[in-house]
Amino acid sequence: MLAAIVLVAVLIGGNYSMLKFALDHTTPIALAAMRVTLGGSALLAFAFWRGERLPSDRRDWLNIAAVSFSITTCSSGLLILGVNRVSAGVAALISGTLPFFTALLALALLRARVPRLGVIGLAVGLGGTLVLSSPALGGDSSLAGVLLLVAAVVAWAFGTVYMKWQDFTRVSPVMLVGIQLYMSALVLIPTALIVEGTGDIDWSLGLLGPVLYAAIPANAVTFALLATVVARATPTQAAATAYLIPMFGVFFGWLLRDERLGGIELLGGGLVVVGVYLVVSANARQVTTA
Repeated sequence: MLAAIVLVAVLIGGNYSMLKFALDHTTPIALAAMRVTLGGSALLAFAFWRGERLPSDRRDWLNIAAVSFSITTCSSGLLILGVNRVSAGVAALISGTLPFFTALLALALLRARVPRLGVIGLAVGLGGTLVLSSPALGGDSSLAGVLLLVAAVVAWAFGTVYMKWQDFTRVSPVMLVGIQLYMSALVLIPTALIVEGTGDIDWSLGLLGPVLYAAIPANAVTFALLATVVARATPTQAAATAYLIPMFGVFFGWLLRDERLGGIELLGGGLVVVGVYLVVSANARQVTTA
């Protein structure tokens, strides 16, 4: 199980650098459209191969559409727009704030109880996000890119909380995400054609390789692995992915793109990792003692 957890963190951590490479050959919204189309194709093909069928209940389609809009349309698009403006390492650190934004929205929308340790983690992690959002970021980072990434995380967190609020038990996780991705493709493809066109897309191996990685290993494969981890691992083990992903994201940014983090980025990233650790530890303890 530890191997699966580390593999998920490695694959997702490398995704930010791959997105940067892909953006050297295409435009952001077009990249988001390619990613969801390929990832959705892989997941739906796998679901149909297992003998699954499309949902028949209208409520399931409406719920999937809501989650698709928040997670795989808004969050995916905002993520790539943000990655286009900041380094891969900073993008990974900000994306690692998902657990405490999820906890905040669960507190606000579901009135979920947050343990004292979780409250401390939320404060520390949000402090780290504010540090990362400061205009003093060095390198190719920008405040606009950071804010886009924060918005992407919030959109993803809202979708996560929505899935806890509504009943998704009639649809398998693989079919659920596959449909989500295709719904997003129906929005992102025409948006990319209208807003960006195709003139700036370089249809080469330099684009194909990173796009395939972002769509299949970093999307479809990691989803299947995460489903396994959630089903078989303890809450503490499953939560470990939340603070391993930023570390691998920074590592691959350094290894593949020769990125260097400045003092503010290291401070903000460190606070984010500590905050996420406290939040997921508090949630794990709460589940264990419940």
